[in-house]
Amino acid sequence: MRRMRGTALAAAAMAGVLALAGCAKDSGGGSTNNTAASSGGSDCVTAQKPPAAPAAASSSTAAGEKVDGSKLKIGLAFDVGGRGDASFNDAAAAGTDKAKSELGVTTVSESTASASEAESAKQQRLDQMAASGLNPIIAVGFAYAKSVEAVAGKYPNTKFAIVDDDSIKLPNVTSLVFAEEQGSFLAGVAAAYKSKNCHIGFVGGVNTPLIQKFEAGFLQGAKTVSNKIKIEDEYLTPAGDFSGFQDPPKGNAKAAAEIAKGADVIYHAAGASGKGVFDAAKAGNALAIGVDSDQYNQKTVEADKDVIITSMLKRVDVAVFDYVQAVAKGDLSGLPKRFDLKVDGVGYATSGGKVDDIKDVLDGYKAQIISGAITVSDKPQK
Repeated sequence: MRRMRGTALAAAAMAGVLALAGCAKDSGGGSTNNTAASSGGSDCVTAQKPPAAPAAASSSTAAGEKVDGSKLKIGLAFDVGGRGDASFNDAAAAGTDKAKSELGVTTVSESTASASEAESAKQQRLDQMAASGLNPIIAVGFAYAKSVEAVAGKYPNTKFAIVDDDSIKLPNVTSLVFAEEQGSFLAGVAAAYKSKNCHIGFVGGVNTPLIQKFEAGFLQGAKTVSNKIKIEDEYLTPAGDFSGFQDPPKGNAKAAAEIAKGADVIYHAAGASGKGVFDAAKAGNALAIGVDSDQYNQKTVEADKDVIITSMLKRVDVAVFDYVQAVAKGDLSGLPKRFDLKVDGVGYATSGGKVDDIKDVLDGYKAQIISGAITVSDKPQK
């Protein structure tokens, strides 16, 4: 009996070890299993890890020629929220700030749109900039499209750029557009990997085709890595009501409602309203993903940085700086038609180290998108 009992105990112990090993394997702990990475939400992940990204080629290219931008007088017309929104407009401002420090630009005149202003106000803003001799003039946001077309037609010798619109076909207008859906795909992957509840959320500022690109990529990324994921998907305001980009209380309420339903990772594409989303995530013991700029390092949302796991980087700063530099050189031909993952026009932030454990996964998917193995839709597939 004693020997049988000892055998039984040994068998039970072995079973326990195997059970623990199985749990560790399922959770990705200490395992090389391709089904999941080491993360809190690994039970949610059902797809195999993508192939490892190829090693980045080292570059021996010498530093570029020195470009003198000291003669430029830049007009920067912000969208709703302006400088200090910790998002889209701040990214544009970072581009002109860099132009000051690296190209010697001395004049940048800034003006900001209000949430409810008429089209005539936007047109007047641009008209005044052009009449005062500012050149180039950069309009930050698709809401300026009609006004840019009207004013640029009146001032053919003034160069204009518009962010997020490619509808204007005038020779003195340059479009600066992005593959937001590609960067947002990676945000969706990160959310699924980091969700403990296999339940995540999206908060869009204004329901427009542009913000739907963020939504589309996020949904596709999350669904690519998990066939079990549940997604809350909400907007703050309908098309035409741009207050959704500047309403932190509304962002807070919408995110809190998603968290109450069980979402534990929230991605926002809502401009300054994102501050409310971050506040809700912190209050609700959830995580958040920022947008446009590396929001972990943004002073205006510093109190919530501990819940920001990454940000989808939309490199408006790069596009604006590259445009100003091209104008200073007198050659716009080298600008990309679209700022996508291939040219680092979009991407993801690693500040805070909260996605270091899944960086290989994110880079693997990034490589597949760049190669064309994955095509990211810019229309939400619900």
